[in-house]
Amino acid sequence: MGYRPMVEVNGNEWAGNALVFATEEEAAANARNLMSRWMLVTNWRVDETSEPVNYRWTENGLKRVE
Repeated sequence: MGYRPMVEVNGNEWAGNALVFATEEEAAANARNLMSRWMLVTNWRVDETSEPVNYRWTENGLKRVE
């Protein structure tokens, strides 16, 4: 199981990308980071997923998991 960061845009559309993290905390940190950089984001959340983990969030940003 993994966790996907999701952001709300235009007040009612939830969007994600292909990032899946091992922990809810990592996904939340990434979602908060997106919200701080993207102008149209109005909210964020973390969704559980059965997709495989492919990234981790570090103090230096994203790191791909091989």
